Amino acid sequence: MKKLLILDLDETLIHATEYPQSDYDFVVGQYKVFKRAYLKEFLEFCSETFEVAIWTSSTENYAKEIVAEILPEDFKLAFMWSRDRCTPNKDYSSDEIIWVKDLKKVKRQGYDLKNIIVVDDSPEKLKKNYGNLIRIKPFFEESDDELFLLKNYLKTLVDVENIRSIEKRNWRR
Repeated sequence: MKKLLILDLDETLIHATEYPQSDYDFVVGQYKVFKRAYLKEFLEFCSETFEVAIWTSSTENYAKEIVAEILPEDFKLAFMWSRDRCTPNKDYSSDEIIWVKDLKKVKRQGYDLKNIIVVDDSPEKLKKNYGNLIRIKPFFEESDDELFLLKNYLKTLVDVENIRSIEKRNWRR
């Protein structure tokens, strides 16, 4: 059975802004969107190696438009969830709402937490499930090699019995 790989969108796979400083890849609503370097190759690898899902704290319509732009037509997703599947949690120090991705909701879909990997740039969104998180550097407009490095790291996790037991904070090494 393949492990479930849950990918975030904003600042993980793409960056969207109303005021770009450089050329962008496509437009969604008022946002100019940049694809992260190695995105196509990374997604091809993921679709061959894992069961893939998208879970973003963005709105559903926005997420659907982004996914339609970045995924090939024949790309099979286990699910695509948006903000309506997140749990709002107030951060009193910043007076902001953090949209938490509680993996209990994924577990209720029949997935075992020991076989779930989540790639996200915001660890506060997975505060209940740090053992499943691979934290990626936030992506803005400048190019980087995060997805290339991540692809190589994910190869080492394919046969791991329990994802939650692996220390992933220094995954780039």
